[in-house]
Amino acid sequence: MRPYIFLIAALLGLFGSQLSVANDVVKTFKKVDPSVVTIHTVGRTTNGFGGQTSMAGLGSGVVIDKQGHVMTAAHVVQTADLVQVEFVDGFETTAAIVYSDPARDVSLLKLDELPKNLVWSKLGNSDDVETGDQVFVIGAPFGLSHTLTVGYVSGRRPAAPDESAGLLAEVLQTDAAINQGNSGGPLYDTGGKVIGIVSHIRSSSGGSQGLGFAVTINDAVETLLTYNRPWTGMTGIVITGKLARALNIPQSHSILVQRTAESSPSSRFGLRPSSIPVLIGGRELLVGGDIILAVNDIAISPTIDEDLLKLRDAKPEALMRLTVLREGKRVVLTGPAP
Repeated sequence: MRPYIFLIAALLGLFGSQLSVANDVVKTFKKVDPSVVTIHTVGRTTNGFGGQTSMAGLGSGVVIDKQGHVMTAAHVVQTADLVQVEFVDGFETTAAIVYSDPARDVSLLKLDELPKNLVWSKLGNSDDVETGDQVFVIGAPFGLSHTLTVGYVSGRRPAAPDESAGLLAEVLQTDAAINQGNSGGPLYDTGGKVIGIVSHIRSSSGGSQGLGFAVTINDAVETLLTYNRPWTGMTGIVITGKLARALNIPQSHSILVQRTAESSPSSRFGLRPSSIPVLIGGRELLVGGDIILAVNDIAISPTIDEDLLKLRDAKPEALMRLTVLREGKRVVLTGPAP
């Protein structure tokens, strides 16, 4: 009978361990959930006839300090005309976009009004995260705000060196369920520290299939809090190779403007967004808008990001010049740097 006693003891120990982990997640969730917000946006999109129509968006975010700064995904807010933030207790306020980088899919917001009992989450060190670590996500999948999903770190993926291949940021892969509305929400470690900002999923069905990706918090901090990458209010597509030749663009790299937000730096510059939907080589995009050829006489290239940062550090107050291709002609637009 003794072996059975050992087996029962082992099973009880296993169940006890699992129950302890579950209780830890419950406690941590209650602690950090008030810092997680649901983000509602209003913007514009093409209506399929070459015109623009209003579009509502949904995402998630997390408060990271007592000043009311919120981290989220760039694709949630980049071209939003209005950003509204809602807390778990029902408190709502608008927010301004402070910094943003679509290439790394992270943005920083500043709340226009702070709730009385503001709660914020601490940031972790994503360099310490290992494959197999347990993690959890809080967000608003399909509008179901403050939904908790639990999983593990499935891998770590480096930044894609080519803009067309993926994000220019390191990401953590997780099997924690992520769906539409989770974008921008925090990926937590079991201690309740933010180790990533949810970016996207890979799926053949459009729903969660256990392949979720979050930008590492170290990359997010470097992008938003160290380099302070400015919000342009624009989304664009890098045009190279055969597509550049098909569009008769006179250089190897350029940026086709897709959308711009009202009252954003891009809009104030006078950049014209595209509005005609087309399918080229199996790729959906909008055409008919400005094509950016150069910024401050620096031609668009794979290193344009670093070149502009150096220029901004050298001349932070200088006006910015955009050289664009508009209806087949070169046009120079001038305005204050964002």
